[in-house]
Amino acid sequence: MKLPDIYTIGVYESSEKEFFQILIDNNIDTFCDIRRRRAVRGSEYAFVNSKRLQDKLENLSINYLHELGLAPTNEIRHLQLASDDIHKVPHRQRTELDSDFKEKYLKEILSQFDFEQFFTTLDELKTKRLVFFCVEKSASACHRSLVTNKIQEMFPRIKINHL
Repeated sequence: MKLPDIYTIGVYESSEKEFFQILIDNNIDTFCDIRRRRAVRGSEYAFVNSKRLQDKLENLSINYLHELGLAPTNEIRHLQLASDDIHKVPHRQRTELDSDFKEKYLKEILSQFDFEQFFTTLDELKTKRLVFFCVEKSASACHRSLVTNKIQEMFPRIKINHL
């Protein structure tokens, strides 16, 4: 099995045009949505709400996967939201994840996730360039960084590109 090139992307502070152009410019062929709730409040980022996103990706000939197995549970999400509240950090301005969130996500999500099956699915799709998606602008403020760190542990030579 040959591993695809791996990227991550968030949407905050991007326009619709910029967001999709980044995918095109980086020749992304498979888009992996790792959100539990696949909607964003308000009109500014409505283009990444599930149906619109999937329609646009289909028009761009980009495979869409929703990998719920990599989404934090509501309980885990609430740990991060509570930390944001305590530290008075607006959700969209967070720059790093809370240690309790990371610990629980690693223990309850990543340690249970079947990466072998996931990579088999990517292989079946003939994925060459995969992007993990969640909303936060910075990968370090999002669980997608934990996913890619785990992949890098498993495959130390792989390079992760944060778009």
